[in-house]
Amino acid sequence: MAESSTRRKQNENDQASLLDTELEHLPPELRWREWMGRVEAVIFAASVPVSRDVLARVVGRDCNLDLLIDDIREELRGRPYELVSVAGGWQHRTKKAYADAIRAAFGTASGQGGDQGPKPLSQSEALVLMCIAYFQPITRGELSTFFGKEVSRDLIGVLRSQEFIASGPRSPRPGAPYTYVTTKTFLSHFGFDTLRDLPDFEALEDAGLLSKEKLLAGDIPIVSGREELLSNE
Repeated sequence: MAESSTRRKQNENDQASLLDTELEHLPPELRWREWMGRVEAVIFAASVPVSRDVLARVVGRDCNLDLLIDDIREELRGRPYELVSVAGGWQHRTKKAYADAIRAAFGTASGQGGDQGPKPLSQSEALVLMCIAYFQPITRGELSTFFGKEVSRDLIGVLRSQEFIASGPRSPRPGAPYTYVTTKTFLSHFGFDTLRDLPDFEALEDAGLLSKEKLLAGDIPIVSGREELLSNE
C-alpha cells in the first residue's frame, strides 16, 4: 500500500509539472483571470470541499488564493450559487434562497433525489451528534451520563454510517474506551468551515433553542419509532 500511495503522489506531481502555473507570458490581468478560471473549475469539478493545497497546484507561487477566492465570489454575487468556506476548503453551493425551488424539483433541498445523500436525523440522533460536536472527544459512557439514559451502540452506528462521527483517541478512564469526534463530513454537511463556527452554547440557550438543564436531566425528545435508540437504564 505504501508503494501504491507513493506512486499515486508521484503521478500527481508529474501531472502538476506539465501545467504552466506561472503563466509568465501573460500580462498580469490575463494571468489573474486564468488563475480564477482554473480555481473555479477545480472547485466546480469536485464533489467535496477543495483544500488550499490542492488549489495551489494550479496557480503560480506568488498567487494570493484568498484574494483570488474573493474575486470569484464577487463575480458570483448575482448567481443562484456561491463559493463557501466549508470543512477546511471551498465548495460551490446553491444559495438558501433557492431551497424551495430545488425542493420542488428534486424533493430535497440538496437537489439529490432518491436515496442519495444522508438521511434526516431523528431528534435523539441530532442531540447526541450535537453533544459530540460540542464536547468531543467524548465516550459513549460519558454521553449516557450526560443524558441520564443509555446512548445505544445502534444510535452511534447511525451517526458513524452517515460519516458524521469517527473514533477519536482512547479515553484515559478505566478500560480505555474509545472516544468519538466529528468529521469533515459533519462540517461539510452542516456548512461549517471549522468547529469554531459552531453556534455559541450560551447563545443557543439565550435564544430558547437549547436548555442545558433539560439535557443534564436527560429530558431528550424521542421521535416515534426510534425509542429503542435511547433506552432507559
